Amino acid sequence: MTKLLQDVGIGTNLKRLRTARRLTQENLCAKMTLRGRPMSQSAYSQIENGTRNIFVSDLIVLKEIYNVPYDEFFRDVRPVNKYEQCSGSGEKAETDK
Repeated sequence: MTKLLQDVGIGTNLKRLRTARRLTQENLCAKMTLRGRPMSQSAYSQIENGTRNIFVSDLIVLKEIYNVPYDEFFRDVRPVNKYEQCSGSGEKAETDK
């Protein structure tokens, strides 16, 4: 099974979608379990907080539960600029000064 490795967080969008539907994390995990993707509330919380990666299969089930296009998971998410990450000295990259 493939995990979606996060170099940027989608947790904010996952939380936005969940709260817009007035679901608790527990309610959402119960819906996921009914669709064959059991997940504990604590594991889901870690995904929303960006400290745990998400399985692609879980993302597919969340798309079904929320009935949204995949774009909604990535709204306002921008790719990490690898050149800015590699400054090495702890200083901001030249473009940020």
